[in-house]
Amino acid sequence: MYAIIEDGAHQYKVQEGDTLEVQRRDLSEGQATIEFDRVLMIGDEAGATIGQPYVAGAKVIADVDGELKGAKIDIIKFKRRTTYRRKTGHRQKFLRVTIKTLETG
Repeated sequence: MYAIIEDGAHQYKVQEGDTLEVQRRDLSEGQATIEFDRVLMIGDEAGATIGQPYVAGAKVIADVDGELKGAKIDIIKFKRRTTYRRKTGHRQKFLRVTIKTLETG
């Protein structure tokens, strides 16, 4: 069984046991699970249920594995002949989760 979930501005196709990186969010102290309730589609080999826009009652429960940082992005500004050079960087923070269960409505 698989599901397509929406988290922020991203959509993910997930199955039980999958590990994915979602946008970081503030979690309460000791919170070990996240519930994704915006399920766009849920299906298996026999067929699929497509939501309009979401499948009623369906949700995906995931365990939180930890926080991690993405790849470094360098931002470079340069203008020739003016000794103008600026370099900054950015590393996006993500939350790694493992899909535990897919619940239909």
